[in-house]
Amino acid sequence: MEMEGSNNHKTETRRGNTFSGPDQVTTDDGGSLGCCGYILAALSVCLIAITFPVSLCLCIKVVQEYERAVIFRLGRLLSGGAKGPGLFFIIPCMDSYTKVDLRTVSFDVPPQEVLTRDSVTVAVDAVVYYRVQNATMSITNVEDANRSTRLLAATTLRNVLGTKNLSEILSDREAISHLMQSSLDEATDPWGVKVERVEVKDVRLPVQLQRAMAAEAEASREARAKVIAAEGEQKASRALKEAADVISESPAALQLRYLQTLNSISAEKNSTIIFPLPMDLLQGFIKKSSERL
Repeated sequence: MEMEGSNNHKTETRRGNTFSGPDQVTTDDGGSLGCCGYILAALSVCLIAITFPVSLCLCIKVVQEYERAVIFRLGRLLSGGAKGPGLFFIIPCMDSYTKVDLRTVSFDVPPQEVLTRDSVTVAVDAVVYYRVQNATMSITNVEDANRSTRLLAATTLRNVLGTKNLSEILSDREAISHLMQSSLDEATDPWGVKVERVEVKDVRLPVQLQRAMAAEAEASREARAKVIAAEGEQKASRALKEAADVISESPAALQLRYLQTLNSISAEKNSTIIFPLPMDLLQGFIKKSSERL
């Protein structure tokens, strides 16, 4: 039993760093600096005391409100997580630190030549907004979080658009942006990076495809115009038939229509003289001509 307890204790002390939340890293290596580490620490403290107060310029550091400092002591991550904002203390010759900017960063994804699912080649570019939410993870888990996020964004853009048709790319940009944002956010979470927004900026089509789409759109517009004109003619003919039926029932209505036509003509063309001739006067001549025949 005592052997098992000692083995478990050794296993726990060798686990190293454990992440417990944003910017919080705990180390289980208390007193594990070793003999050389303690000697260097003592020498550094003596040097600081001898050169005081000049040594304060090297020991006291400042980080801004939007920054955090990740400190390594003799190559090991210092317990307590990232420091800041404000003042923090380091030991020269033993500690090294890296500042991490927590502000939102935006970058343009270079235009990517993408082959869509319906075998159409398009050039698409996008813009990505992200920020570092865990400074410690962004330093310890990836070599360069910014560069890695940029490369991953370009790859994700090609992979996502490769599964879409051209019509979907042109019409469903918002859905594509949300899909890219969720994919990038899930992939960059172990790096301590939070992808806040992804937007597809522009979709460039080949010139020949643009001409073909323009010709197709023009043909469809002309077809719709002809259909609309035919429907208008049909409705107009029905209205004229109904008007003729109404006028045929009342002879006085035809005379009123004559007078209305004369009024409109006289208002537009004053030099035109029109003499309306009722058709009743010509019925006698029409009957005589028909009898002769």
